[in-house]
Amino acid sequence: MNIAMIGTGYVGLVTGTCFAEFGHTVSCIDKNAEKITALQNGEMPIYEPGLDVMVRHNVQEGRLSFTTEMAQAIPEADAVFIAVGTPTSRRGDGYADLTYIHAAARELAPFLQGYTVVVDKSTVPIGTARQVERIIRETRPDADFDMASNPEFLREGAALGDFMRPDRVVIGVESPQAEQVLRAIYKPLFLRDTPIVSTGIETAELTKYAANAFLAVKISYINEIANVCEAVGANVSDLAKAIGMDGRIGNKFLHPGPGYGGSCFPKDTLALMRIVQEYGENVRIVSAAVEVNAAQKARMVKKIREMLGGSETGKSIAILGLTFKPETDDMRDAPALTILPALLEKGALLRVHDPQGMPEARKMLPEGITYVGSAYEAVQDADCVVLMTEWNQYRALDLGKLRRLMRQPIFIDLRNVYDPETLRRLGFAYTGVGRK
Repeated sequence: MNIAMIGTGYVGLVTGTCFAEFGHTVSCIDKNAEKITALQNGEMPIYEPGLDVMVRHNVQEGRLSFTTEMAQAIPEADAVFIAVGTPTSRRGDGYADLTYIHAAARELAPFLQGYTVVVDKSTVPIGTARQVERIIRETRPDADFDMASNPEFLREGAALGDFMRPDRVVIGVESPQAEQVLRAIYKPLFLRDTPIVSTGIETAELTKYAANAFLAVKISYINEIANVCEAVGANVSDLAKAIGMDGRIGNKFLHPGPGYGGSCFPKDTLALMRIVQEYGENVRIVSAAVEVNAAQKARMVKKIREMLGGSETGKSIAILGLTFKPETDDMRDAPALTILPALLEKGALLRVHDPQGMPEARKMLPEGITYVGSAYEAVQDADCVVLMTEWNQYRALDLGKLRRLMRQPIFIDLRNVYDPETLRRLGFAYTGVGRK
């Protein structure tokens, strides 16, 4: 199959590369000439483990290419995937901004030749595929195409594995011909008996929002239970293990912390809330999860302040981890973006380290933060250390060395990575999330 992928952001680049790995011929299109040149030179715009190797391999094999010109890729395509950004609207109302989606539809339409399936791959509100179809038909009334929706379910930091070994593939189609094309594209997954759920377009669009909102609810739920555990003297780690053994609940996303972030959960929960309001409905559980998430971040600031004796003014705080999760450089809606400015405003002195996130963090965090090259450099003469993101390299720190380097041995573990008793035996004052 010949595939055109419009957009070389996280979703477009990973999806296009993996399709090429399947054996398809893929052209990735982006308006950003600098990004395309960098990709042609093997330079990745994002950090995703293994992606650079897979890109280089498929470029060398002639299955993957990058261009700024739709005229080079669209005419020969059996399927055109739209994978451009859908950020939250700048109006601040929570709606998804579909500017890039609509622009892509108008720009691709003139180049369609022969039967083509146009696929929404971006996370979009219900009804977006209909809008894209209308725009294309207005631009090219003679175009022979079908519209489809194919939501992505990729986890940052594990995207290649998620794509190559997915739990399921969801395709929203209205014609047998479009379904046949998409099933042919995903045919390599048949060998792994991957379920393909074929449904209507609106159902496919809603599936992505419903899935992400459910996971956000689960995270906020365990964070609230963690707060209850602190109040009553219980241990949330043991509790989460116990309830996670129930097959109806499962053990995924039951890890308490400073709140969820990233490119999906914050944006998609807000978008879902706005979408259902248009139809006169409510998702009260999702609304509550959003409120809990905001409160959890504020609670972490309070936790740090209390461990410092009630004030962070003039205190040196070491922050380990900035990204919203490990194995990514994504800083979008990371808890650090809320917690660090609050500490800085009260006069804290922040020394921070992250294996991949510091370049992006510099763009998004206020001035006055000191970025350093290692965890041990961050804790030098610190009054406390805050483990914000559970990168592997922070899981086995030399705690004795840490203790010697710090001015005050205060360890604030927002990811519950370390055993409290081990830290206390070494002379640390310790607090986690949901632990007495």
